[in-house]
Amino acid sequence: MTTPAAAADYQTDISGLICAFRFAGGGPAAEIASPAVADLLARLAADGAAPDDGHFLWLHLNLSQAGCVRWLQAHLDLPDTFIAMLGGEAHSTRIEQQEGALVAVFNDVIFDFDRTPAQVSTLWVCAHRKLLVTLRRKPLRSLDRLREHVRRGEPFGSPAELLAHLMRDQADLMMEIVRKASVDVDGIEDHFLAARGGPGRLDLAATRRVLVRLQRTLAPEPGSVFRLLARPPAWLRPRDVQELRESTEEFSVVLGDMAGLVERIKLLQEEMTARLDEQNNRTLFTLTLVTVLALPINIMAGLFGMNVGGIPLSDDHHGFWIICVLVAAFTGFVAWLAFRRRRAG
Repeated sequence: MTTPAAAADYQTDISGLICAFRFAGGGPAAEIASPAVADLLARLAADGAAPDDGHFLWLHLNLSQAGCVRWLQAHLDLPDTFIAMLGGEAHSTRIEQQEGALVAVFNDVIFDFDRTPAQVSTLWVCAHRKLLVTLRRKPLRSLDRLREHVRRGEPFGSPAELLAHLMRDQADLMMEIVRKASVDVDGIEDHFLAARGGPGRLDLAATRRVLVRLQRTLAPEPGSVFRLLARPPAWLRPRDVQELRESTEEFSVVLGDMAGLVERIKLLQEEMTARLDEQNNRTLFTLTLVTVLALPINIMAGLFGMNVGGIPLSDDHHGFWIICVLVAAFTGFVAWLAFRRRRAG
């Protein structure tokens, strides 16, 4: 049986610390209070070269706090390149090895995701043998899920396991988005096939825009992880390497499903555009046909409406009916030619 970690109070106005967990021997984590974090970090730095015994810390911080970076520099020995990249917007995901540590920049979905392309934020991660540091500006769903797993007492044996679990949570979240988008697309497609109107084209455009944005920002992740795993850091255990590889493969499958859904939306949009063009062509043809059919009577009315001498049939008692017959015959002939060309086309 595992016991969930107890909640702790944090002085986020000083360090930006959101939560801190201490893992020991592969068992459930203990959530630690803010005053004890500095002491644990000092003790961790003292026995940093000790053999791997399953003891490590996870620190999750809010980068929006003004003193967050200063606190990191004062209490942690993190790579300078990692400190330099904090706060910058990431247009693509990457993970690499720097000074013996795993440094990653992920793009994740913020907690209040509402299918808006702007609702994607950056997560910075630094993992070492006995430490995992995560930083974000806005609440992220995948991180909140990971934190709930830890608080419920799920055991983790290394920072790499936490990182792999985070990637799986991110893949699960992307799969939920793909499934929800697929259900929406199914409904729009059913309305389209039933020839019922609605805001389907606008919804499709919004869904496709979100999926393309997520695909563009997340797609580089599997390739970067596979390149890293080809030459992993010395402190990564074979089990950790396998966990990272499996989570990356799951993410690749999700990205493939997302690409397939984007292609399906694209084909449905093209079909809608083709139907709309066909309707416009029919409307244009009808307007053109009405204009052509009205042409003979307009011409005759213009000719016989001139107040000049010599107008034919002006003295004939049956002149009006003769002109009506001529106009009707000529209009019928023009209509026959128009419909004949339409059937031939």
